[in-house]
Amino acid sequence: MKYGLALHTSSPALGLAISSNADDVRCQTWDLGRETSNYLHPYLLEFLSPQTWQDLGWIAVANGPGGFTGTRLAVVTARTLGQQLNLPVFTISSLGAIAWQSQQVGSIAISMCAQRGEVFGAVYNRSIDPQDLTTILPDSVFSATDWDTQLAHLQPLHHHIIPQSANLADTVVGVLALAQIAYDRGERPDWSNAIPFYGQHPIVNSSIGK
Repeated sequence: MKYGLALHTSSPALGLAISSNADDVRCQTWDLGRETSNYLHPYLLEFLSPQTWQDLGWIAVANGPGGFTGTRLAVVTARTLGQQLNLPVFTISSLGAIAWQSQQVGSIAISMCAQRGEVFGAVYNRSIDPQDLTTILPDSVFSATDWDTQLAHLQPLHHHIIPQSANLADTVVGVLALAQIAYDRGERPDWSNAIPFYGQHPIVNSSIGK
């Protein structure tokens, strides 16, 4: 029996989750602020027990949008684990995890503040089947006007505005669940394809790990 491990550090908090199936999920969050980089590895080792690295079958990580440093920290950690343990690494949108965990049915718009008055936004659709979350509008950075235009055009049934102070680590279970769905479909993404989504920094996106 293999386990999936999920990491989420796209906000000033650490979220970890592990499971072997949908009925066996263990998760924990820590509000660490700027200390996340200092405590991620020891907390991860402590959280993993009683499982071991050899029990893992795949890794999942929230790849943003969110804080630049925090998002990069989790993605680099996931890439390192994937490479050393020869495991697939799933990158899951922070906004997608929020949409999945909302448990609402229909079209769901998720937005959060970006820099320079811009907006991170995405729109998803969730059917009655909890396994079915599809992307209508992928994660992008919009001006406030352009985002309003997208909302008027798509007319989502639900719209969640996520404040900058939100503890996104609470949605690490959504990261785990979406990765589990992809894993069960037979997807096995290579660790080298795990890249953060920063929105405003496409050059940095392509340079990680080089």
